[in-house]
Amino acid sequence: MAGPAVDHRGLPAGTALTAVVFDLDGVLVNSFEVMRLAFTHAFREVVGDGEPPFEEYLRHLGGYFPEIMRKMGLPLDMEGPFVRESYRLADRIELYPGVRELLDELRERGIPCAVATGKAGVRARSLLDGLGVLDRFAHVIGSDEVDRPKPAPDIVLRALTLMDVGASETMMIGDAVYDLEAARAAGVAPVAALWGECDPGALLAAGPVASLESPDELLAFVLAAGK
Repeated sequence: MAGPAVDHRGLPAGTALTAVVFDLDGVLVNSFEVMRLAFTHAFREVVGDGEPPFEEYLRHLGGYFPEIMRKMGLPLDMEGPFVRESYRLADRIELYPGVRELLDELRERGIPCAVATGKAGVRARSLLDGLGVLDRFAHVIGSDEVDRPKPAPDIVLRALTLMDVGASETMMIGDAVYDLEAARAAGVAPVAALWGECDPGALLAAGPVASLESPDELLAFVLAAGK
């Protein structure tokens, strides 16, 4: 899959990035409509009246659902119906255009990839399996499988350990500030994905080494940074 030439001026001279950690929602898959429906359903079932604060929820993306509920002051009981509805509606979730080709190209070139997501691991693996791309990843790690969710570095460090790669040779692609903060705390190059429904201003303010507009640009960046 050809893509535009993308430089990597934000990287230290001589850096060669040869492994990739992906966030899931907003980077690999377009799940925002399903997320909105599941959040609204969970809010109505558990809280009842009032306007579901979905926009506030979006500001915490990248984190683990129970931790987001604590930060928002919402009942932890929302997790059950949220997960149930997410599973029920999973067939509405699609890969972003170009992602399948990106993953195929990375696999063909022998570039190890992992997913580090705010979702529970079993949900993430089920979703990627249903989309036919689970085998493109050496490991898929959920926030329930580490001690601390993003923005702590635990999930990124776990990915590095499982892939047996060093932080200095790895980049993380995320669409949320939490992703970039977790990457930086783990010593991994943070890269912003701008093709989803992210807040570009907040991502750019977080200081990624690159900000990319499409999976095509991401492929070009990975290949250039691996030289």
